[in-house]
Amino acid sequence: MSLPEAIILALIEGLTEFLPVSSTGHIIIGSTLMGISHQPFTKMYTVVVQFGAIAAVVVLYWQRFVKSFNFYVILFIAFVPAAVAGLLLETFIDRWLERVDVVAYALIAGGIFFLVADKFFETNEKNPAKDVTRNMAWRIGLFQCLALIPGISRSAATIIGGLSQKLDRKTATEFSFFLAVPTLAAASGYKLLKFFIFEGYPVQSHEVTLLFTGNMVAFLVAMLAMKSFIAFLSRYGFKLFGYYRIFAGALLLGLYYFGTDLVVL
Repeated sequence: MSLPEAIILALIEGLTEFLPVSSTGHIIIGSTLMGISHQPFTKMYTVVVQFGAIAAVVVLYWQRFVKSFNFYVILFIAFVPAAVAGLLLETFIDRWLERVDVVAYALIAGGIFFLVADKFFETNEKNPAKDVTRNMAWRIGLFQCLALIPGISRSAATIIGGLSQKLDRKTATEFSFFLAVPTLAAASGYKLLKFFIFEGYPVQSHEVTLLFTGNMVAFLVAMLAMKSFIAFLSRYGFKLFGYYRIFAGALLLGLYYFGTDLVVL
């Protein structure tokens, strides 16, 4: 992986991590088009670059992270289901990370749901739940398990999970941001240890530079993306994201089935 390729993937990560369009799916598409998707370092990088995005959450919402111990209890409860499922399904997830067709179908399925999501959860904006309880956190965590399928989107799964618990769009979206911190930190940390320690890949200065640069880029872009997303979602809802996901998924399927270099192993 070259430095420009690393920066491109970091830009994709920072821009899409907190949008309900699947950052993993877009990174898979980007790395595949650049011809680097099957490199072991690329697979590790696409996960570890999430450190930059989660750092943006902590910086932007730092007051929430020093507010109370119960805040961490709620996050831990919501974090557990996907953590357990991720460990149990790790082999399948690694295979799905190479499946461009899986990403495309997941994008379309999520897009179709988003076209009706605003209407479906309309009453939440009028009479929302005030706080995320422990039971609600557990259920949102179960929704997050859907994001183990590339293309579903962790952000989309957790926001919809929050809406299903009667949260309004803003509260559900912010909780999705908060839940990203333990979830992505655990996934990134584990991937980093697995690559350099468990699998024994040597530490190379060039790769360390790529990881540092990529995370800095992802951090800066994610800061801007989160601020813009909250304002956009509060005003316009999910429908435009639905259309985008369907368009992107359909375009990807067309490229995949009708003679391109998008290869599935």
